[in-house]
Amino acid sequence: MVSGGQTGADRAALDVALELGFEASGWCPKGRRAEDGPLGSHYPLTETPQARYIQRTTWNVRDSDATLIVAQRPLSGGTAATERLTISRGEPCLVVHPDDAEAITDVRAWLDDNAIDTLNIAGPRQRPDLDSYDDCDRLLRALFEGC
Repeated sequence: MVSGGQTGADRAALDVALELGFEASGWCPKGRRAEDGPLGSHYPLTETPQARYIQRTTWNVRDSDATLIVAQRPLSGGTAATERLTISRGEPCLVVHPDDAEAITDVRAWLDDNAIDTLNIAGPRQRPDLDSYDDCDRLLRALFEGC
């Protein structure tokens, strides 16, 4: 699993991957920049030369085979940029709403239909009105526990 380490969905993806024993990697901005301060060294991410989030996003999309976005539509900000970048590269991209009853089934079918070795997981950063960390954590655990 690849993710950028931002608060919210990115961080949940890394935490779930590490806890469940999956290989985790990705790019983070120079200085290990995240909204809540520098990322801890236990996250196996490599710093990009620039501190800009878009470079991190671009490189994580570039270095993966497909992108799973855990988010509610409409997408905005960096999450929308992730979708645009993935589509522009011609790579598979799936956006799932974390509360959709069919989300797990849809993701499993999508994973089965695509030859994905390295999966980029993305979504919105944590906000007071959106608990994207818990949303992504819950979905990924349901998807990958027991694998």
